[in-house]
Amino acid sequence: MLDIRYLESHMEEAVTRLSQRRHFDASDHIHRLLKMNQARKDAQKASDTLAETLNKKSKEVGRCLAAKDEQTATRLKEEIGTLKASYKELLHELKEREKEVKNLLFAIPNLPDPSVPKGGGEEDNQTIHAWGVIDEYPQAIHPHWELLEKYALASFSLGAKITGSGFPVYQGKGAKLQRALIAFFLDEALQYGYEEVLPPLLVNEEAAQGTGQLPDKEGLMYALQDAHLYLIPTAEIPVTNLYSQSILASDKLPIRHVAYSACFRREAGSWGAHVRGLNRLHQFEKVELVEIHHPSRSKEALEKMRTYVQGLLEKLKLPYRTLLLCTSDLGHSAALTYDLEVWSAAQKKWLEVSSISLFNDYQARRMNLRYREDGKKGFCHTINGSALALPRILAALLENNQQEDHIEIPAVLHPYTTFTHIRSS
Repeated sequence: MLDIRYLESHMEEAVTRLSQRRHFDASDHIHRLLKMNQARKDAQKASDTLAETLNKKSKEVGRCLAAKDEQTATRLKEEIGTLKASYKELLHELKEREKEVKNLLFAIPNLPDPSVPKGGGEEDNQTIHAWGVIDEYPQAIHPHWELLEKYALASFSLGAKITGSGFPVYQGKGAKLQRALIAFFLDEALQYGYEEVLPPLLVNEEAAQGTGQLPDKEGLMYALQDAHLYLIPTAEIPVTNLYSQSILASDKLPIRHVAYSACFRREAGSWGAHVRGLNRLHQFEKVELVEIHHPSRSKEALEKMRTYVQGLLEKLKLPYRTLLLCTSDLGHSAALTYDLEVWSAAQKKWLEVSSISLFNDYQARRMNLRYREDGKKGFCHTINGSALALPRILAALLENNQQEDHIEIPAVLHPYTTFTHIRSS
């Protein structure tokens, strides 16, 4: 969330930046926020004053009892009883005002980095880098969903039978190829200096609020209503929240984690809707990178993460492009995002396989993640990125490496697959 002190002292600037670059109706919202925050301050002042009065009267009761003035002590106790009831009501009011302020703050998106291009749709995203040659195939080329069936690598019908559409069952060499990609991405990250963690697949509401999935993306998450828990749409949530409510020594920064997890998203469409192949799934596997930085070094770290993830695609020999997202495509919590897309040879379109985002202190404020330096405290900056999401990587690998009677496996995966190609049995 944004710093409310910034909104108080730079309201017009904030309204302009949010309205013009985020298309967010900021004026009325910020006015309501500041009005509610003043009500919170008033409730806080009133409760503090009453707490001080209660403390003084309690001490007076003690002095009266010591002086054997029981009549005055009894009267004071009666007054204290009445004041305690009022104090309880004030605390309840304060809690409600704090909740309302927090919810209003949560609804305000992050301020875009100055480098983010202004735009109204994906056509305004900027291609900043491209790699690889898009081959023309002399033979008939098949989309990955046909290749998955032809080589018995995955079954969508089995997944639909036991769960629903968007939940494929990987089989045989398809399952092993999935495992190979996961191991490859994890090993590459470890060699690059990331520390591996294996997080839970369920998070509570506070954790989802901390990284900005709630309340912004509540409709896209699977919820366990009775337990008030959510299936994670990305490992970003549990891994970043490992450090919520923390104060980190500045010399311990950066913190850099890599995590493999299954991910669950309702965004693939209505339950049972037909979705072609691996393009959109309700459940998929992903390796995620999370970094926590000192504010002075976060922008540089974002560029290093982007270069690293691009390197993974180059090792897999997948043609790709890197997009700098415009303001309208920027996620609610992000200040700057790069999307990496691979070329799908059969579908003849680009498939997003990674989003790499800088959040500045937006997430850190929501989860109270701070650092201490020279006796002073500040909010950390957070970064995350997919490295990589498997379904579309697998789709592109199959389509781009198909031959007339087999599929070639990229050389970097041979130590993990123990096979170099896939043929029909």
